Amino acid sequence: MPRVAPAQSHDVVVIGGGPIGLACAWRAARRGLSAVVLDAGERGAWHVAAGMLAPVAEAEFGERALLELGLRSAAMFESFCAELLEAAGRDPGLRRSGTLVVARDADEAEALERLIAFRAALGLEVRRLRPSQARRAEPALAPTVRLALELAGDHSIDPRRLVAALRETVEVRAARVARVLARDGRVTGVELDDGSVVAAGAVVLAPGVHAARIGMPEEARVPVRPVKGQVLRLRDPKGEPGLVTRTIRGEQAYLVPRGDGRYVLGATMEERGWDTAPTAGGVYELIRDMSELVPGVLELEISELEAGLRPATPDNLPAIGHGALEGLIWAAGHHRNGVLLTPVTAELVAGALTGEPAPEWALPANPARFAGVPA
Repeated sequence: MPRVAPAQSHDVVVIGGGPIGLACAWRAARRGLSAVVLDAGERGAWHVAAGMLAPVAEAEFGERALLELGLRSAAMFESFCAELLEAAGRDPGLRRSGTLVVARDADEAEALERLIAFRAALGLEVRRLRPSQARRAEPALAPTVRLALELAGDHSIDPRRLVAALRETVEVRAARVARVLARDGRVTGVELDDGSVVAAGAVVLAPGVHAARIGMPEEARVPVRPVKGQVLRLRDPKGEPGLVTRTIRGEQAYLVPRGDGRYVLGATMEERGWDTAPTAGGVYELIRDMSELVPGVLELEISELEAGLRPATPDNLPAIGHGALEGLIWAAGHHRNGVLLTPVTAELVAGALTGEPAPEWALPANPARFAGVPA
């Protein structure tokens, strides 16, 4: 029998110490709930992520529900970060630098024209740049670029600084959750790897891809699978910023400046199960694709090479809200948009915890859509 420690009872237990889990706990605490974050100490996708806040650049055909979530979350980020700075006393690393989406050849230019028209039809702010205009905006661009799309409102944040700030606002406990406990169709808490139990009135599942490995009744599970992404962290040899000031996105790679001579180059998209080994092929493809847009990237030094696992659902929409078990709240399956969707996910989860109905625009992310889908 698991051993229960009565002193460990909380209103809310949040599983997962990444930005989404921490933000959910912070927002729950601000609504008067006692919350604790259980962090297994595993570096999730957030640790590898570049932190692009780019709902417009990410918008693709057939993803309007995801776009709606992204736009709402991006609009919340400035006030979210200002409030976090005040609460934590740490700068979460928001950069308002904008994004350039760049086409390197005629085929990519044709595809980019279609995306420009698609975004304009949705009423999104877009600015089409000729090659000469793009190079004036970012002189490091290759002279061969064919077309660019300027998105002044698509910014970025440093996920590691964001997590460091959020950890100052909540109670975080180092613990690995083995399974969610339930009785008579209702959550009662979680059992840890060591057999001890943390009792809670509600459990928030925000462990990224590891949601697939946490024990729970099968009818309560949401199907989440790992999608591998390799990322390079680069730095100027002299520590000088300025190669590019905006995020540069190509069809196959992106380059995100941190503003201090550091850059993030990513990311591959690989269906490789739980494999997290960086590969020579992945590194080659990233450097090759970005160097055709920004040749100066070849002069940067490699400071880190990592691979992370994005948590993806079958429809690539996150699962946010009440699960099949009473008291079980999902905040998982964010795929490539976990950092971007942090503020809106935290608000939706806090609302679910306090009995608020989900707004209509959030209903596509309802975990109930996976009822009966094999995990």
